[in-house]
Amino acid sequence: MTEDFAPTLHPVEIARLRPTQMTVGLREVDRKRAEWRARAERDGPDFLGRHMIPAIIGPKDVPYVIDHHHLVRALHEEGVSHVLVSVVADLSHLKKSLFWTFLDNRNWLHPFDDEGARHSHEDLPKRVGAMKDDPYRSLAGEVRRSGGYAKDATPYSEFVWADFLRRKVRRKLLEEDFERAVVKGLDSAASRDAAYLPGWCGRSDETSR
Repeated sequence: MTEDFAPTLHPVEIARLRPTQMTVGLREVDRKRAEWRARAERDGPDFLGRHMIPAIIGPKDVPYVIDHHHLVRALHEEGVSHVLVSVVADLSHLKKSLFWTFLDNRNWLHPFDDEGARHSHEDLPKRVGAMKDDPYRSLAGEVRRSGGYAKDATPYSEFVWADFLRRKVRRKLLEEDFERAVVKGLDSAASRDAAYLPGWCGRSDETSR
């Protein structure tokens, strides 16, 4: 995201926040939960102050999260009740149909399920805790951290990688042996098949051909 966020002055209840995506990688959520537990007592308030959640104000003044869904879900599961939000846009005056069209056109909406199939915005979960697990999103995150590709500002770039890896790594392997799935994912990420993806690094032996 490159928008100039304007932070609100008051925290917002996580229970009020609506997701703009259907899934998260629960392994990614667990990793962020562990990070939060490690620092909660030491600098929890400062951490929350530095990690404001970008949101859109929609019809009926409902706040919609447009990034950091994994962090919000992790904080929610750790019992944190409020987060600070950065209001990217106040679209509360729009009719619902126009609101959803605008979000879609700005890439602030990702209504894809855990098999990569697109749904109507009406199928989006109504609360952060209801987002389902997409194990390929966790795989994509681990492949990036292992050097498979570079972090990129493209919206939902790791979901784009998740969809690529969905075609390369069998779900059974992913569920039964995550470490082996990461190795296979790294190999696939380095291939020229992935050259169109955001943050692709590639292999030196292939890129020099």
